[in-house]
Amino acid sequence: MKTIYIEAFSGLSGNMFLSAFSELLGDYELLLDLPKKLHLPDGKIEIEQVDKNGINCQYVEVVDLNIEKELKTDHNHEHHHHDHSHNHSHSHSHNHGHSHSHSHSHDHHHGAHRHLSDIQKIIDHAHISDNAKKIAHKIFLMIGKAESKIHDMPLETIHFHEISGVDSIIDIVGNAVLIDKLNISKTYCTPICTGFGIVKTQHGMLPVPAPATAELLQGMPIYPGTEEGEKITPTGAAILKYLNPDFKNTAYTPIKTAYGPGKKNFHNANVVRISLIENEKKKDKYLQLEASIDDMSPEYLGIDFQDGLLKSGALDFSITQQLMKKGRFAFLLSVILPLDNLTEVSNYLFDNTSTIGVRYYPIDRIELPRIQKKTTTEFGELLVKEVTTPTKNIKIKPEFDDVKRLSKEINQSPFQVVNKLNINP
Repeated sequence: MKTIYIEAFSGLSGNMFLSAFSELLGDYELLLDLPKKLHLPDGKIEIEQVDKNGINCQYVEVVDLNIEKELKTDHNHEHHHHDHSHNHSHSHSHNHGHSHSHSHSHDHHHGAHRHLSDIQKIIDHAHISDNAKKIAHKIFLMIGKAESKIHDMPLETIHFHEISGVDSIIDIVGNAVLIDKLNISKTYCTPICTGFGIVKTQHGMLPVPAPATAELLQGMPIYPGTEEGEKITPTGAAILKYLNPDFKNTAYTPIKTAYGPGKKNFHNANVVRISLIENEKKKDKYLQLEASIDDMSPEYLGIDFQDGLLKSGALDFSITQQLMKKGRFAFLLSVILPLDNLTEVSNYLFDNTSTIGVRYYPIDRIELPRIQKKTTTEFGELLVKEVTTPTKNIKIKPEFDDVKRLSKEINQSPFQVVNKLNINP
């Protein structure tokens, strides 16, 4: 399981993710036969070395061979004849599955636009891992729901104008394959630069970020930046949404850093930086809860009370004698418990003792690794706890409940049983 940190200071696109994830894996070859695995022979992966403001990195581009054929046809048309104005400009109707600011500057008008179900069939029949398929399905579904909401149309009837092209499908599935291979379990991210201005799409002139992108970015911190243009695409936003990043500022220790370049050059380096970082070791939080009881007989704090206290969520407890104000004797009940169990444990004390107030404060614990295992003795099998110290010494202690069980079976006291056992390592 890996943890990553994404610095999205120049936006995000599917190609940028592809490039950075490939570098993190140290494997660009993984994507080269993806068009074949998706049964999309009209797609191709190309990798080239690029320089972004002095940052040398590999750019992974997904090429739609249909578009290349169209461009060649248009070029031949203009070269041989048609000197009357046909104006085959490919700057109209930008595809924003691949942002014009990062990738192509032409329209995906080739072929039929696919429905979500068409894309799902392509994924289902692909020769990739089941988990990569699940990831790809989730990313496409996120985009579909965003488009459905923006256009107020049922999900099933949405034509995927922007992301139904061969290159967009390979782009998203490629990222799913890399995310699966990286085995990402936690993602942190900086606020996202979106760019600003107006973008031309198949739906007309739209603000940046485009409506579907803005829908996918709901709940994430964004800012426009200082350069006009579309910096984040629906594909980039959907991949980020799938990764479910934590945007809280945090210190981190990078293990490996990769750069994913965008196609276009901006004044600022058009790259995303993604770092593998050390996995967090989550520290459990504990409390010590205390109550001084001076108006209740200690007989009520016996075995039944103690069993109930442990069932309520206490990890450990002790009862010591105190001298209270006015010379009254009391019992100090001290309970160690996880932070999350405070309500249950304090309610148990209020219901089962005479106390009308408790105090608590955080504590730290050093816990040694331990295992439970069965050992064979002359009296039969016995459950023991084996603990290893930091200096690799081993301690073994019989579990009292098992000692009590054995004592009844052989009709001897628990003390006598333990005395006769030879369970040292």
